[in-house]
Amino acid sequence: MENGVRYTEKLAKYILIATGAAIILGICWFFRDIITYILAAVVVSLIAKPLVKILKKVSIKGRHAPDWLLAVLSLILVLACFFTFAYVVVPIAGGIIKNISFGSLETALKTMSVPLADLNSFLIRTFPRLGEGFRLEVAIVQELQNLFNLSQFSSLIGSAASFFTNLAIGLFSVVFIGFFFIKDDGLFTEIVCALVPDRYEKTTEKAISDIGHLLSRYFIGVLVEILGVALINFLGLSLIARLGVNAALGIAVITGIFNVIPYVGPFVGIVTGTALGLIIKYSSLTSLGLDVSFWAFTAILIAILYFTQLVDNFVYQPLIYSTSIKAKPLEIFIVLLVVGYIGGPLAMIIAIPSYTVVRVIAFRFFGHVKAIKRLIPDEKLITSEKE
Repeated sequence: MENGVRYTEKLAKYILIATGAAIILGICWFFRDIITYILAAVVVSLIAKPLVKILKKVSIKGRHAPDWLLAVLSLILVLACFFTFAYVVVPIAGGIIKNISFGSLETALKTMSVPLADLNSFLIRTFPRLGEGFRLEVAIVQELQNLFNLSQFSSLIGSAASFFTNLAIGLFSVVFIGFFFIKDDGLFTEIVCALVPDRYEKTTEKAISDIGHLLSRYFIGVLVEILGVALINFLGLSLIARLGVNAALGIAVITGIFNVIPYVGPFVGIVTGTALGLIIKYSSLTSLGLDVSFWAFTAILIAILYFTQLVDNFVYQPLIYSTSIKAKPLEIFIVLLVVGYIGGPLAMIIAIPSYTVVRVIAFRFFGHVKAIKRLIPDEKLITSEKE
């Protein structure tokens, strides 16, 4: 009888927990836009956090600036970098995308069809299912058109007025919330701790502190990685391949953004960058690119982009993915494989930040579990204390 009562109590407890979780998920889904603004503001505050620390060291006659002024200055610096990037780079990259999406590529296709004739014949013989009319250059251009098809975004943004209105609301919300997160360093912690039981409050504070420390390093590292990859590609494409400043900058930015996707992104960046470089060279009305044969120019593009990836693999990624979040390379690789299998390449973008959050929470709340203790044997692997 007693066993039956205990079983019923446990079942009722689990049902209440499941019901509560379902209600919370429903509320989060209903207010998903607001939660998105809050999470974006958290990211902005994490990026601005090192700037605040640097500004706090500045003093005039022994007096430091107030916290609200430091928050304003750090926000202005972050937004200035963002808008400078958007103002200078986006129109150039957008021009390349527009040309690929809507421009005439007949000249480029005709030029590339001659050196690719033997390769097309080989592919048709090897893979008969491709059909007699298969042309590699046409297939590549079609894939690029699908990839950069601007008409796909029309259903997402609706009208221009609606898009800019939502953008303005979102930007204002992120900046406004981010200001208070930066000004009051423990505000987000206080909000979360207000929702947890008292006995978990201290542990929650430590977990949030660790998560903020690790993610701040990670997001800044990713920004450095994007800029580093784009810079090396820009120098190579402009100085070696001689594609011109605008074309080189546009391709460099696109490959840098693709690089955000771990493991898959660099390969996509090399393929896309090479295809864009060839199309720009052979569809341009002016003389662009080195005056070499088609295959030599293709090899130069691949070599430039591949060299950048070697630098990224041996310099940037070990520093960012392993050092910044203090996780083992194999551990990160397995996580990315699982997330990529479940959600695809785009899900891999948020895989590492999400895993960092789960990893810290698991250690702080379930550190006594054997598997977690083996995975994170030392608190230094997640600690937010100064090193």
